[in-house]
Amino acid sequence: MGTYHSTRGRTLSCSSKVAIRTGIAPDGGLFVSDELGTQQVDISSLADKSYFEIAQDVLGMLLNDYTAEEISACVDEAYRGTFASEEVTPLVKLDAAPGADAPQTYVMELFGGPTSAFKDVALQMLPRLMARTSAKDSAERIMIVTATSGDTGKAALAGFADAPGTGITVFYPEGKVSRVQNLQMSTQEGDNVAVCGIRGNFDDAQSAVKRIFADKELAERLEAAGTVLSSANSINVGRLVPQVVYYFAAYAQLLRAGAIEAGDAVEFCVPTGNFGDILAGYYAKRMGLPVAKLIVASDKNNVLADFLTTGVYDRNRPFFTTISPSMDILISSNLERMLYFLSDGDCELVAGLMEQLAQTGRYEVPAELLAKIQSVFGCGWASEDEVRAAIKSCWDANGYVIDPHTACGYYVFEKVAPAEGAKARVLLSTASPYKFPRACCDALGLDVPEDDFEAMRVLEQATNTVAPVQLAELESKPVRFEDVCDVADMANYVESAAKKMATN
Repeated sequence: MGTYHSTRGRTLSCSSKVAIRTGIAPDGGLFVSDELGTQQVDISSLADKSYFEIAQDVLGMLLNDYTAEEISACVDEAYRGTFASEEVTPLVKLDAAPGADAPQTYVMELFGGPTSAFKDVALQMLPRLMARTSAKDSAERIMIVTATSGDTGKAALAGFADAPGTGITVFYPEGKVSRVQNLQMSTQEGDNVAVCGIRGNFDDAQSAVKRIFADKELAERLEAAGTVLSSANSINVGRLVPQVVYYFAAYAQLLRAGAIEAGDAVEFCVPTGNFGDILAGYYAKRMGLPVAKLIVASDKNNVLADFLTTGVYDRNRPFFTTISPSMDILISSNLERMLYFLSDGDCELVAGLMEQLAQTGRYEVPAELLAKIQSVFGCGWASEDEVRAAIKSCWDANGYVIDPHTACGYYVFEKVAPAEGAKARVLLSTASPYKFPRACCDALGLDVPEDDFEAMRVLEQATNTVAPVQLAELESKPVRFEDVCDVADMANYVESAAKKMATN
């Protein structure tokens, strides 16, 4: 896909390199390409291809102003030796036998990367893509500004730490991420990184980051100092497209296992808050992947489940801090891209809906658009007690430990009937259970120590599993960042971090 433009208008178009470098469109919309789906992945050849080969094919179609050599180098740098499995995102067959004629369920483990969360798949790739967006002799610096609900922040920090010509500032909601998530960010090494808690929730942080990108006076001051802003959130198309790859990789693994034949439809269930991970599945479907249904799994903050059921998106509701904090989101940014594609590229409609959301906190899509959305996406949500019960149920039935986010998906998959024609079901597992050891211990009926690292040891002993080294070692790592600011001060914090980056 060579040309990108905003979801809210086609006035300005650009290459994928410019879209990735810019992050968010000048009018506040998200970058999309009308060429999505014009090139189709050859499903019949997937079984013979490695993750690396599939990634080169898929990314080459989505980012065709990168050369084949650039894509190949990015894939190697991102995935060779950085993930626990050669498959990068391996499938695990659950032991529990499905009912008569029901498709078998698999878990796709997306957490084998450096920070034990699915965000690694994209955020090991994004810095490599970003590095190839500017001329080699350019002195311009890129400041990445990102809001996180828990996992994006650390994965982005790990990807961009000490990357030449870049700096990164991460904001997270103070007190609303797990202790492990907090320590992953606050202990981050690197001379070009900054981490700050904000007094508010993730939606406050995400909305403020969008305002920072729209602040023309700030942009002019930074530009005068040789710095441009970009994003590592899934609003950046460079974050989104690497996630498309693992849907095809899952299909390839199913083919190799003899679980399906080429052309068979597969159903995917995705725990999601910001709608990026599941939107990647929709991109894969547009590119030829036989997808029976994409199931959105929400936690108690069930704004997406309500929208997919009623067509009304309404963020005017209580915000809950849950044991699945990365899904505690009421403004799902990537929904905007889905609305664009399923409205057949109606920029005016999308811009109007986003304006309503900004002004009133809600919007309603036309009935015919809702019907199209529901033909592609299913949904469900789990309460806190249901999440805990799902962790226990999965362990009892399969001897397999899942984290609270994956448990939302496990619960929803058990409640939603398999899609018609689905030959297999794949649950995307988005984080290691050891990122949330106290919640997992509690769900399994184990002693729940106050300390997360003691809880890790309890979980290891009870389940005969091992905590990822990069999580266990946080216990002894020195904290580098303890900054906290009000939402109104976030822009000043970014400007200050950019000045520090310029002097390093």
